[in-house]
Amino acid sequence: MEIISQYGTLLLIIACCFAFFMAWGVGANDVANAMGTSVGSGAITIKQAIIIAMIFEFAGAYLAGGEVTSTIRKGIIDPLVLEDSPDLLVFGMMSSLLAAGIWLLVASLFGWPVSTTHSIVGAIVGFAAVGISVDAVNWGKVSTIVASWVTSPLMAGTLAFFLFKSVQRLILDQENPLEKAKTYVPFYMFLTGFLIAMVTCVKGLKHLGLDLSTTEAIMYSFITGAVIALIGKLALSKIQPDPEPTTKNRFNNVEKVFGVLCIITACAMAFAHGSNDVANAVGPLAAINSIVENGGTIVQKSSMPVWILFLGGAGIVIGLATLGYKVIATIGKKITDLTPSRAFAAELAAAGTVVLATYLGAPVSTTHTLVGAVLGVGLAGGIVAINLRVVGTIFTSWVVTLPAGAGLSILFFFVFKGIFLT
Repeated sequence: MEIISQYGTLLLIIACCFAFFMAWGVGANDVANAMGTSVGSGAITIKQAIIIAMIFEFAGAYLAGGEVTSTIRKGIIDPLVLEDSPDLLVFGMMSSLLAAGIWLLVASLFGWPVSTTHSIVGAIVGFAAVGISVDAVNWGKVSTIVASWVTSPLMAGTLAFFLFKSVQRLILDQENPLEKAKTYVPFYMFLTGFLIAMVTCVKGLKHLGLDLSTTEAIMYSFITGAVIALIGKLALSKIQPDPEPTTKNRFNNVEKVFGVLCIITACAMAFAHGSNDVANAVGPLAAINSIVENGGTIVQKSSMPVWILFLGGAGIVIGLATLGYKVIATIGKKITDLTPSRAFAAELAAAGTVVLATYLGAPVSTTHTLVGAVLGVGLAGGIVAINLRVVGTIFTSWVVTLPAGAGLSILFFFVFKGIFLT
């Protein structure tokens, strides 16, 4: 308690810097994953991806990020074990943010698409188990999170596989694919709009003091999806067929339609990513802020200040703008050949999976989800369509992430203890 009262403000300032650094890493690595398929397919440029991220990452973080944030903040560590030593919890959360941020910086510089969720959860488990006590870790919650790392790519991959198969059957394999696209693509747009609106109505509007019933949420979501579909249909009607289509030009004829749709799904993925992965950066900061505000008391429930979500959102966008292009190249161009139609299926499947995880309060990895979705799309064209060497490198980086985050966190934890407790 004495450490908190004496150094509380200083610790909070340092934690804010570390949280921003961690959020920067999320943007450089994870948002690049979210945008990689659209940029890699040529549907949008990197500048357009940054603009989309600025709008929809902020919206997802503020409107729908609270549920996952509570899991990162309180679910992994048992607060009762640390009730008499809140300073250790503060040191641990600071260490976790710094450790995860450093690992994400290294991975982003090399273009490795690693999991930010792996990084922060591994860091928190590391300092808690080694620096405090094995009993401080809620192993039941950790096992649930670990299970989601396996199920989320499988779910996204399966969904992406069948989405792209539906595109092939309904549009690409037809005699007049462009006309069929103009018929069926608005339906996919409706699904995307409905998905975004539903999670916002059911969860997000509670942060604004609005608590809609399930019936009201479905109604508003249906209207939102219908409006987006109508706008999309009007935009698609202006696309004219190329009189001399070539296989080298992905935007000839039907791919022009999916170029439009990729923009919609990129927005959905950015929203879903913001709602889920902002917790990786602001969750530990929220815990520190709560302890400092309450004079060292660890409370079971605390509100999420808007400024914390703003800090996380700003860091994410800046990270994407400064270093995101390296991981975008890995995800968008090196796993499998992506056209706008394939990118659409991968993005929509990944967005649906992440939004569902957000609704359930499970901090799944956007990296695992999107890579799973890209693999699902690639498998729709056969195993030869996938670069297995690149996939192997990605899987290896996933394995290294957990011990790297844990090891750095343990080191920084004892450093902070030595500085402030001596």
